[in-house]
Amino acid sequence: MRSTCFLYLLLHVVVLALLSVSLVQAEDGYKYFTWTVTYGTLSPLGTPQQVILINGQFPGPQLDLVTNENVVLNLVNKLDQPFLLTWNGIKQRKNSWQDGVLGTNCPIPPNSNYTYKFQAKDQIGTYTYFPSTQLHKAAGGFGAINVYHRSVISVPYPYPDGDFTLLIGDWYKTNHKALRESLDSGKSLAFPDGLLINGQAHSTINGDQGKTYMFRISNVGMSTSINFRIQGHALKLVEVEGSHVIQNIYDSLDVHVGQSAAVLVTLNQSPKDYYIVASTRFSRRILTATAVLHYTNSHSPASGPLPSPPAYQYHWSLIQARSFRWNLTANAARPNPQGSYHYGKITPTKTIVLANSAPLINGKLRYAVNKVSYVNSETPLKLADYFNIPGIFSVDSIQSIPSNGGPAYVATSVLPTSLHDFVELVFQNDENTMQSWHLDGYDFWVVGYGFGQWTPARRRIYNLVDAPTRHTAQVYPNSWTTILVSLDNQGMWNLRSAIWERQYLGQQLYLRVWTDQRSLRNEYNIPTNVLLCGKASGHHL
Repeated sequence: MRSTCFLYLLLHVVVLALLSVSLVQAEDGYKYFTWTVTYGTLSPLGTPQQVILINGQFPGPQLDLVTNENVVLNLVNKLDQPFLLTWNGIKQRKNSWQDGVLGTNCPIPPNSNYTYKFQAKDQIGTYTYFPSTQLHKAAGGFGAINVYHRSVISVPYPYPDGDFTLLIGDWYKTNHKALRESLDSGKSLAFPDGLLINGQAHSTINGDQGKTYMFRISNVGMSTSINFRIQGHALKLVEVEGSHVIQNIYDSLDVHVGQSAAVLVTLNQSPKDYYIVASTRFSRRILTATAVLHYTNSHSPASGPLPSPPAYQYHWSLIQARSFRWNLTANAARPNPQGSYHYGKITPTKTIVLANSAPLINGKLRYAVNKVSYVNSETPLKLADYFNIPGIFSVDSIQSIPSNGGPAYVATSVLPTSLHDFVELVFQNDENTMQSWHLDGYDFWVVGYGFGQWTPARRRIYNLVDAPTRHTAQVYPNSWTTILVSLDNQGMWNLRSAIWERQYLGQQLYLRVWTDQRSLRNEYNIPTNVLLCGKASGHHL
C-alpha cells in the first residue's frame, strides 16, 4: 500500500514538473532593446538641418516582431525636451499604460529614461512608431513596426522572396521648434518642402528578376496624402494595417497620413531599372520623391517619364477605398478566419458623430471636434483616473453629436464609454481639406464613405459584410466616413487627427472605455516603473 501511494505521489510530481516546463516553453517570447534618442545633423532635402535620431539612425530602427512577442524597450532621452514614442497601430491590449501619448504617459524628461513593456497581442501586419510630443515628429524619430505571423498560422499568399519597408512622408526644412512657435502664434504651417522615402530623396531597392517581394508602405508624414506606384509593375494589395484583404491589383495606391498597406510586386519585366514614385495628392503643388527598383541582372538605368499619378482626385480615391475588402476566409493572427466575426449583425449600443472645424479662439487658429479644442493637462488623464485626482478632466466636456449653437472653446475633452460597447462612429468633415483620423488601442471596420452630410439614411450604403479593419481612416472634403468599433479594450484611448498640425492645435480627444469592475481580465495593473508628473507626483502605487 505504501509503495502504491509513493508511486502515485512520484507520478503526480513528475506530471506537475512536465506541465510547468511546458507552460514555460509555451510562454510568448521576449525581445529587449535600448534606444537612445539624440539630435543629429543631416541633409534629407539637400540642406543641413537638425533631425532626431534613434541609436544614430534616421529613420529609427525597424522593430521586427512575431505575433504575441513581448517588447521590453528602454528609451533614453538625450534631447533638450521631454519626449515620448507612441506605437501606431499596436493595440496595447489591456495596457493603455504603455500607449506613449500625453493622456496616458508622463513625458520622459531630458537625460532620463523610461522602459516600455508591451505585447503584439493577436496582431500581424504593417505599423509604425513616432514621437507624440510637441512637433518632434517633424524632425524624425519615426520608424517601422512589422509584425510577422506565427509559423502555425498560414497567410493567404505564397511567402514572398523578400520584404521591403518604405516609410514615405512630407518633410520640412524648417526646425521643429520654429514650426511649433508658428503654430503657437496662431499661424498654420506652410506647405511642406519635399517628400522623403526612408528619410532620403533618392534611394535604391535591389531585387531578382522573376521573384516576388512584399513592399510595406506607410505614410509617416505631417499633413499630405500620397500616391504610390512602381513603373511598369502591378501592385497586389494583400494587407491593410493588420487586415488581410481581397487581393485586388492596382496601378497605384493612395495612402493617407498615418496609414499603412502591404503589396506584393513580382519583378516580371525585362531586366533594367524602374522608378518607384511617391507624390502628394490633392495639392496645388505636387511634391514627388523617387527611388529605383534595380533588377540585379540589370545593365540599364531607369528611364522614360515617371509613371503618372491618377488623373482624378477625390472621387477616384473614394472609389479605390471602397474596393478594399476583408478576406473573410483568411486567417489573421489567430487560427479562426477573419469572417467568423460577423460585425454587421451587431446592433450598435450608441452612435457618436464627430465634426471637425478650424475656429479662431482668442484670436488664434485652433482645431476642434464638436466645437471643443483639446488641451493637454500636465497630469495624464490615465493617472488622474487611477489616483482619483479631481479637476483634470470631465466626461461631460464634449458632446457626442455636433451642436449648432455657441462658440468653440478649449477643454481637456473625454468621451465616456463602457467596456464592451459596440459603437457607430461618424466622422463629419465640413471643411475643404482632407482629414485622417486615428484611434489608439483598437482597429475598426470602415463601413462607409460618402460626400455631403451624414444622416441615418446613409446606413443603407454601409458595407456590413466585408469591410476591412484598420486603425486610421480618411475623410474626404465635405464628406463623412463611418466606422464600427467594438470597445473591448479597457483604458484611456486617444482619438486624434493624424494630421499633426491639427492634432497639436486641438483636433483630438480621449475615449474613456470603462467598467467599475477592476480586474486583470480587463486591464493590467499600473506599471511599477510608471513616471509620475503633474498632480500625480508624490502618489504611491
